[in-house]
Amino acid sequence: MAERVWTIADILAWTADFFQLHGIESPRLDAEVLLAAVLGRDRMYLYVHFDEPLEPEELAQFRSHVKERAAHVPLAYVLGRREFMGLGFRVTRDTLIPRPDTEILVQCAVDFLRARREAGETACTIADVGTGTGAIALSTLRYTEGTRADAVDISSAAAAVARDNAEMLDLTERVEVHVGDLLAPLAGRRYDMILSNPPYIPTADIATLMPEVRAYEPHLALDGGADGLNIYRRLMSEAPALLKDGGAIAVEVGIDEARAVAALAMTHPRIVRTETLKDLGGIERVVVGYTV
Repeated sequence: MAERVWTIADILAWTADFFQLHGIESPRLDAEVLLAAVLGRDRMYLYVHFDEPLEPEELAQFRSHVKERAAHVPLAYVLGRREFMGLGFRVTRDTLIPRPDTEILVQCAVDFLRARREAGETACTIADVGTGTGAIALSTLRYTEGTRADAVDISSAAAAVARDNAEMLDLTERVEVHVGDLLAPLAGRRYDMILSNPPYIPTADIATLMPEVRAYEPHLALDGGADGLNIYRRLMSEAPALLKDGGAIAVEVGIDEARAVAALAMTHPRIVRTETLKDLGGIERVVVGYTV
């Protein structure tokens, strides 16, 4: 008996049903994203060429991806990449997957640095603490002129990914990636802005996360301690001393954490005011502390 010929339409329909059976949240969309990646096309191509048969190599690669995704491996890890701020980033299981909410933090940084430049600061510097893929630092560099960055991660494997992404984005000459604990590698340096998306999930809540996050993303980048605020306490006690006059620290926060993090910022004598920014869902997502 001849082996079945799988067209784009056939394989998408079968995969969507298979994913639904395995509890995947967006079965059809995930099937399309995976197949488009295998074919090296955009998703619109799948609709225009729905009756096109898959080559055996394409089918084998797609089946491998489907097996991983059905086991709830995040799409970004299956494909090894994620888009953020309109840029492509390599991701591995050593790094947190960049999320749209974090774009609020980057846009805050871009706006602040552009204003600093317009006010006469010609060579702005930033630090990205807990850089992971480097998405925050590198996106900020891409969308500002004359900015340089120090990026820090305690994981040498994550730092290697950040360096790879800097090279892919042609930003290696504007960023230095350090391995170390929070601000330790930055002693003696001064910054216009310090940025961080630290671990902020309370330890007890880790077990309640969706399996894609709980089972695959690095807990080092998720677990914020008993109340989720462990890293914020350290950042807000140490980071303001590294800011230039008129500088700022901006951090992403978890749900219902903004008020507590703003209060921590105000305990440092260099921070004179704070601001909270909401994400598109109306959740307080970024806390900014300003110096004079």
